[in-house]
Amino acid sequence: MVFDTDGVVTDTARVHAAAWKHVFDGFLRGRSAPFDIRDDYLRNVDGRPRLDGVRTFLASRGITLPEGGPDDEPGAPTVHGLGLAKDALFVEQIAQHGVAAFPSTVALLHELRRRGCRTAVVSASQHCRMVVTSVGLMRLFDVVVDGNDSAALGLRGKPDPALFLEAARRLEVAAGEAAIVEDALPGVEAGRRGAFGLVIGVDRSGSQEAAMRHAGADVVVADLAELAVTGRVPVRSR
Repeated sequence: MVFDTDGVVTDTARVHAAAWKHVFDGFLRGRSAPFDIRDDYLRNVDGRPRLDGVRTFLASRGITLPEGGPDDEPGAPTVHGLGLAKDALFVEQIAQHGVAAFPSTVALLHELRRRGCRTAVVSASQHCRMVVTSVGLMRLFDVVVDGNDSAALGLRGKPDPALFLEAARRLEVAAGEAAIVEDALPGVEAGRRGAFGLVIGVDRSGSQEAAMRHAGADVVVADLAELAVTGRVPVRSR
């Protein structure tokens, strides 16, 4: 079973959203309306790699910026500059305030492991391992695939299914025999495009169920406590 990180395993999606709003609002001042978390973030940024999120959001406002590069000053009027400013703010907020895991997700992970299910955690963020380790959950995952792996392997970001497919490959299971759990529309679409056996959408806001089902979710829940787990995973001979 493959879990997205932010908003599914850890309560960090709101930290990402707040960081994006701070950065984009500063950039948009005098140019366009403020960044809206319930619309702009969910539609254009949530679940995407950082630079893809910058590009997609700016395109939605008809704004084009030079790409720049990784050596840009954070906050510079480039795609990389805005992305770097957001990244610095996110890391600062995590360092100051810490991270929390969703109790229902932790309980589900323990139950899955008890029944012999192998698990993976996936994120477009390069901070995935730091975040998961900080809440003491790394031991509950057999596989981690994150933004560092994307860069090293040339994996495309969601809604491309490459991250999820790489996780399934490392778990040694076919996509059609695996389930994914996602809270972002690009991630749900990635699960559908990757032909995963079960795509579970987590709609904590209560506003995305229809959109998630349209994107390809087989099941939509407000919290993972709603899921019931039965049976055991057969032991495979090697």
